[in-house]
Amino acid sequence: MTIELRVLEPAEWDTWYGALELAFGGVPETVGETRLMRDLTEFDRSVGVWDGDECVGTAGAFSFRLSVPGGAQVPAAGVTMVSVAATHRRRGVLTSMMRRQLDDVRSWGEPLAVLTASEPVIYGRYGYGVATEHLSAEIDTSRVRIAIPGGSDEVRLRRVKPDDPAVRDACEAVYAAEVAARPGMLARRPGWERHPVVDAGKVRDGMSALQCVLAERDGEVVGFTLFHNKPEWDRSGPKGTIELRDLYALDPVAYASLWDFLISIDLTSAIRAGNRPADDPFQYLVSDVRRCQLRLRDSLHLRPVEVGAALEARTYRTPVDVVFEVTDAFCPWNEGRWRLSGDAKGASCERTADQADLALSVNELGAAYLGGVSLAALARAGRVREIRPGALGEASAAFSSEIAPWLPHGF
Repeated sequence: MTIELRVLEPAEWDTWYGALELAFGGVPETVGETRLMRDLTEFDRSVGVWDGDECVGTAGAFSFRLSVPGGAQVPAAGVTMVSVAATHRRRGVLTSMMRRQLDDVRSWGEPLAVLTASEPVIYGRYGYGVATEHLSAEIDTSRVRIAIPGGSDEVRLRRVKPDDPAVRDACEAVYAAEVAARPGMLARRPGWERHPVVDAGKVRDGMSALQCVLAERDGEVVGFTLFHNKPEWDRSGPKGTIELRDLYALDPVAYASLWDFLISIDLTSAIRAGNRPADDPFQYLVSDVRRCQLRLRDSLHLRPVEVGAALEARTYRTPVDVVFEVTDAFCPWNEGRWRLSGDAKGASCERTADQADLALSVNELGAAYLGGVSLAALARAGRVREIRPGALGEASAAFSSEIAPWLPHGF
C-alpha cells in the first residue's frame, strides 16, 4: 500500500482518534473526554497518515494564544494528539507530519509552536526546547500546616457544583487574570472552559467525583480549587488522599485560605499535586517543606517557528541589543544572524550582516523564550556560545522573567 499524509476529514475522526488511543496503550477514554476532544479538534489543522484504510499516524494543532513575558498573548500552534502506529515506526511517519505541520504553522502566521511530550527525547530534533517546568508534591498533611496572612476572616469558602455555568464563568475569570500575569499559560478559547471539569474517569482510581470550593470576598469570587477525594482506611484509622487538580487565587490571603482548607479536610492525611508552578507560593507557607516531597519535571516544549516575529512578540526585563547567530536545520528560514533590540516597552528583531554576539540553535531560543531557563545556564552546559564578551550576561538578564512560566494543563 502507498502511505498517504492528508488533512483530517470529520468522517475519519473516529478511526483517527482510535489510532491515537491504540498508540498510547489502547485504553479508551471516558465518553466525556472523547466528546470534548472531538468538539475541540480543529480538522483543517489536523493530519493523518494512512496506509490504505489504516490510520498509522496522527497529529493536530490547536490555535492557541500563549502568554509571554510582558503580558502579550501570542498566536501559537498547540501541537497535540501526535502518534505513530507501532507497526510503522522508523519509516519517516513522524518526520513527515512534523515537516507538514511546521510548514503549515508558518503559512498561518503563527510565530510559535508548543507541545507537551510523552517522551522528552522525541522533539528536540524538530527544534523544540523545554521552556517550562512544573512542580509536583505529595504533602503529608498530618505533619504540615499552612501559615495564613492576616485578613483571612474576610475570605468565605463555599462548596459549589463545578459544572454549574455560573461557577464555571467565575472560575474562568480568575484563570484569565492569572494568564495575564504569568508567561506560559494558554488563554482559553470557547469550549476550553470544559477542560478543567471533564470527568477523567480512567485516571480517577477510586477517587470521588470532581469537587469545587470557591474563595469569596464581599460576594466576589477571588479564588477556587478543584480536587478529588480518595478515602482510604487502615487498622490505625483514616488516611485519605486529596488529589489537587486546580487552585488559583487573586491574592495571597485567598490563596493561603484555599490551601489551608485542603490540608485540613477530615479523614485525609495527604495531598497530591501533580502540576504546580515551579515558584508556587505554597512552598513558602508550609511548616515543613521536606514533608512535601517536591519534584520538578519538564512541561511545555516551545519552538520559534519565525525567529524574528517570535522575539519581537515579547518584552525584555532589561534593555538588550544583541546579535544572535541561529542554527535551525529543520526550518532553515530561521538560519542566520538576527539583531534583537528591546526593553520592557517592546522589541524589534531583524536580519543583519553584523558580527554575531551569541551563537545558539533554535532549541536554546525556545528553551529561554519564556524566561524560565536562563541563557547563562545553557551557556554553562555548552549550548550557547558567547562571542562578544558581556553579551551573554546582557541577554540572559533581558530574557529572564520575575515569575516562573507555567503550563497549567495539557492539551
